[in-house]
Amino acid sequence: MGNSLLDQLKKSGLVDKSKAQKSKHSQYKSQKKKSKKGAVTQLDEVALLANKNHAEKVARDRQLNQQQKEEDERNAIAAQIKQLIESNSVKEFDGDIAYHFTDGNIVKRIYVSEKIRHHLTAGRLAIAKLSDDYKLVPTPVADKIKQRDKHCIITNDHSETPPSNEEDPYSDYQIPDDLMW
Repeated sequence: MGNSLLDQLKKSGLVDKSKAQKSKHSQYKSQKKKSKKGAVTQLDEVALLANKNHAEKVARDRQLNQQQKEEDERNAIAAQIKQLIESNSVKEFDGDIAYHFTDGNIVKRIYVSEKIRHHLTAGRLAIAKLSDDYKLVPTPVADKIKQRDKHCIITNDHSETPPSNEEDPYSDYQIPDDLMW
């Protein structure tokens, strides 16, 4: 059983030595070609898959870096706003007069002194929202805060006139800024 088929055919006389060598050589070449073609194809597929995975990873990393950068910028702006409000807020504004303002769709009230109410209605002070608390800041500081985030400043902008409605019968009557509710 140790003899190969080729050796057995030589012994029986069906195949001579030269034909056996040619047959062996052609088998060797065909196996080598198959292994080369298969390996090259397999290597190409592996390389393409690896390149595709690498490109996807680079794109995903780039997107994550961009998101992290945007989050860092938002945090920096929030810190700047907090610092501006805390360092420039009016410290003592408590009083007996209720000053009403709107925060979104909700009417809020803070109690201020007569002097502070006059500054608020004249537009020299603005109301800034810090977390759930409201602080009074000077108008120039409010403008700086508004540049960073316009939702932090809650005030009636006195520089803009409200749009007039042609059909409004009360459009000729102006509403005073210091109207008490």
